Amino acid sequence: MMPANSFESAVGPVLGRYVAFKRALGRTFQNEVYVLGQLDRYLAAHDEPDLTLASFTGWSRDIEHMAAAGRRQRLQIVYRFCQFRRREEPGAFVPNPDQFPPAQPRPRPYIFTHAEILRLLELTGGLKAEPQSPLYPQVARVSVVLLYTAALRRGELVRLTLGDYERRDGLLLVRDTKFHKSRLLPLCDDAMREMESYLDARDRPPFSRGAESPLLFNGFGDSAGYSHGGCGQMMRRLFRKAGIRTLTGSTPRTHDLRFTFAVHALLRWYRSGVDVSSRLPVLSRYMGHVSVVSTQYYLSLLGAVAEAANVKFERHCARFLPAGDDEGGTR
Repeated sequence: MMPANSFESAVGPVLGRYVAFKRALGRTFQNEVYVLGQLDRYLAAHDEPDLTLASFTGWSRDIEHMAAAGRRQRLQIVYRFCQFRRREEPGAFVPNPDQFPPAQPRPRPYIFTHAEILRLLELTGGLKAEPQSPLYPQVARVSVVLLYTAALRRGELVRLTLGDYERRDGLLLVRDTKFHKSRLLPLCDDAMREMESYLDARDRPPFSRGAESPLLFNGFGDSAGYSHGGCGQMMRRLFRKAGIRTLTGSTPRTHDLRFTFAVHALLRWYRSGVDVSSRLPVLSRYMGHVSVVSTQYYLSLLGAVAEAANVKFERHCARFLPAGDDEGGTR
């Protein structure tokens, strides 16, 4: 983690105070520090005495090659810093956010069918172990299982260690994850069986077996685990092998398995007549959201969920609605 006092430009001291302030609130601020570090290096390299419209515009030109969404994100990071600085220095420069690239719509999540999940699991059996990853087929299978049945984020998955899984009760500890939240997840019976099968292969010499050894093993004789990018590459290969494509023809994201977990949970509750609103806090805690508001946003009604909600509404409220006319219209 980059120290808050490592900035070198003329505005370095206030950059350091800003980072320290955000980290004191419990944020790791890793991505923001990377972007602010780029800005700091630009200002230092050009001997800029301050962050002004001219120097901000010059730095902005260095990221013009980026996609609009990524460029907007970086410009907003600097914008929020400038807002912070203006509280201390009323005359400090603040860029006009109206000049930033327009916000892009969030990518529509791909919801896997149950058949597609089974297809992914079947295909892992045909994968081949590699010298750099002797447990590649087993790792791919357990990754699909945990991403789907435990709604893990990709970063949470790759950070798991052997000590994070309690085998007797099938409990998975997800430590210090997004928003500095940790959670203890009970796995379903099927996921527990898959974990036992994986650990039978994982817990053998010469693979490292200490409690701090990574769960997803990607090395031979040492303790190397899968990286965030390595895990994503493995999942994309599997999606392509299964021939699964989104409506736009692209490969689904690894994160879409987490969306799928949530949507499938909603569907089960709607179809079984459960009061979904009372269950959302449980889902929120399981998924590691800050509040149920995040869960409601995350689980915006998608296709089958909306249909299930309509069926439930009709079942409970049809008697209060006016009957249709003879031609099928409504009054």
